[in-house]
Parts: sequence; structure tokens; C-alpha cells
Amino acid sequence: MSETTAKPFVITRSFNAPRELVFQCWTRPEHLAQWWGPTGMELAIASHELRPGGAFHFSMTSPDGFQMWAKFVYYEITPPEKLVYTNAFSDADANTVRAPFSPVFPLEAMNTVTFEEQDGKTVITVHGAPVNPTEEEAAFFASMELSMQQGFGGTFSQLDEYLTKLA
Repeated sequence: MSETTAKPFVITRSFNAPRELVFQCWTRPEHLAQWWGPTGMELAIASHELRPGGAFHFSMTSPDGFQMWAKFVYYEITPPEKLVYTNAFSDADANTVRAPFSPVFPLEAMNTVTFEEQDGKTVITVHGAPVNPTEEEAAFFASMELSMQQGFGGTFSQLDEYLTKLA
């Protein structure tokens, strides 16, 4: 997998929880089911295999019944420091498909998530960039920055709330 020279998406957030716990929340299906995904969507996990080459395949259903499928394919897992994976929209059989909202959203994005311990808190930084995009896909990905910031903001708020319940 080669990344693009397109501008990456980057978001950072601090959580008041130990790094090991935050890493577990990103890598264990019983935790992911409680917080991952856009605000208001119900997550259903079809499969989860945390190993290089393994996948996290899931669906997200909106309150009005609209369902989307997606998947991660893991490339690097360095507990509790880093995850590297591609993410893509998929069908129910885990085949990569176009995003339901745009024919020019990149098919895949490579993501690196780092987990840093700072004064008893965990700082997560997500770097994402499209994989082998066309110029049009790279431009569309860049145009989605605000939307992705808002989406991850909501997802991170759900993680923050979930971590509070675990404390």
C-alpha cells in the first residue's frame, strides 16, 4: 500500500485515561461496539481479527434505518503505542465499495493512530490519507476536512464518555 502526497487529515485529542485502556478501547470488539462510529449510529460488528492482515468489518445503522458497511485492514499493531490500518466502505461481504455519499471519495485511506501517555492522560493523534487516489479523489478528500474533523469529534466524544464509564 502506498500513500499519496495528498494533504493528510490529522486530528489530536486528549483523554483522561491510561494509555493501555485507551488502546484496548481501539482494539477490542467489546469496547469498539460501545463507542466507534458517527454520533447516533448503531454499530454491529461482523468480524474482528486484530493482527497484521486481519480486519475489523462492521455496519453502522442510522436511527432511520440507513445502513452502511465499512472495514479496517490492519497493517501494524504496536501495543499500546500505535495502530496502522486502511479503512474503506464495504458491502456486507467485506468487498470494498464506493462511499454512499460520493463517487469520488477515495476507495481507501491509510491511517496511523498513535497513543501517547502525558501526565496520566492519553493523547491520540490520527493521521489519515487516501491510498493511490486520483487527483479528483485527493481534492475531494481534502475538501472533506471539516466534515471529518466534526465526525471524529463526535466519535471521540463517545469514546470519552465510554472511558468515563470504565473509570
